[in-house]
Amino acid sequence: MKKIIVGVQMLFVAFGALVLVPLITGLDPNVALFTAGAGTLIFHLVTRGKVPVFLASSFAYIAPILVATKLYGIKGTLCGLAAAGLVKMLFGGFIKWRGIGFIDKLLPSYVIGPVIMVIGLSLAPVAIGMIKNTPDAPHNMALAGIAFGMTVIFALFGKGVMKLTPILAGIAFGYAAAILFGDIDFTPIKNAAWFSVPSFTLPAFNWKAILYIVPVAIAPAIEHIGDIMVISDITGEKFYEKPGLHRTMFGDGIATTAASFLGGPPNTTYSEVTGAVALTRVFNPVVMRIAAVTAILLAFFGKVGAVLKTIPAPVMGGIMVILFGSIAAIGVKNMIQNKTNLDSNKKLIIVAVILVIGIGGAVFDIPWQGVYGILLASLAGLLYHLIKLRRAKADFRISSAIFITMVTLLFVILSYVAVRFQITLSLAGIGLAGIIGVFLNMILPEEKAVATEFNDI
Repeated sequence: MKKIIVGVQMLFVAFGALVLVPLITGLDPNVALFTAGAGTLIFHLVTRGKVPVFLASSFAYIAPILVATKLYGIKGTLCGLAAAGLVKMLFGGFIKWRGIGFIDKLLPSYVIGPVIMVIGLSLAPVAIGMIKNTPDAPHNMALAGIAFGMTVIFALFGKGVMKLTPILAGIAFGYAAAILFGDIDFTPIKNAAWFSVPSFTLPAFNWKAILYIVPVAIAPAIEHIGDIMVISDITGEKFYEKPGLHRTMFGDGIATTAASFLGGPPNTTYSEVTGAVALTRVFNPVVMRIAAVTAILLAFFGKVGAVLKTIPAPVMGGIMVILFGSIAAIGVKNMIQNKTNLDSNKKLIIVAVILVIGIGGAVFDIPWQGVYGILLASLAGLLYHLIKLRRAKADFRISSAIFITMVTLLFVILSYVAVRFQITLSLAGIGLAGIIGVFLNMILPEEKAVATEFNDI
């Protein structure tokens, strides 16, 4: 009985953030509950039930989903998200084969940190837009302020489990205030069935959506490694060795792809629940599986989804101010923890380019007629890097050569598909910024940290 109570408590901790992603992106919150539960069970199956983590909606994909749904529709977007899960699986397979050392070399903190910052900062207009919502509503700022204020109070001054549920508290107090202001229409709640099957949606194959969303998967994959390291530190178990980081990454990828095939948002390991594990000192993975089953059962309560859909946009916007800013802050933290030295011109240039291109929302379209140039550049880049790697250490040389060859092969396949079906390749925002950052890191030479005019700006 105690395990059941703790398991339900773990879901309670994750609930606010879990339903927030579908509410922002227009996906069904009941489906998100189901896919979070199912994804967690899949993860535990792949990792042999040893890692006490809970998987649910990832914030990293909010911006790409918002844009992709306008360009390719919900079903096309789900196809892109399913492909993003495959990227994580490939990462898992490569980690199994070569270890994780190559990731630090090819995707250092001065590439990953700014990409994470872009994920948060590019969503800032979304938060402000939700607060404004309808200009003729004079109390929008009041609702946003209440939700914001209560989230901050619970995060800073809450005790025990209350400290772990600031998002849920912010939504609850904001919703209560909206009722007092008369902003809630209870008709959808009254009309909703008590029990109903979630509105599952199958993806529709769309190459453009795949090319648009897949690059974004790099940042969540790197974040996953950090999450596993954290839960290992908390429990004293080396989960990155047994069951192994390759299994946890692969399980995360399968959970994301499975969620997308049902119409849910991509899954990721939840830091909120990891914090609850640290607080309660309950390390038994069975507790997470109980939380997962509870989430699946809740998904079939139609009233739950109906209530969630009546939450006013300004309430959500007030919380988004904190969450989106927190994502950007995590990117800064990543660079600080890894002692990134921006006195290096190479690192400074890479960070600057990623931030401007990502936050600026740059778009790079390649008509199918021009894809042959991309193909030629890919092959030339492969040759250049294989020559350059001759001076690297043997282990890194092998891993990097294999990785670069795989990336080049991917570009060759995409080029063929683009020409065969006359598709315009399109890269934008976060994905474009990340790819350019990785490319610059690979081609720019290392140099000693010296003071230049860049450091005096």
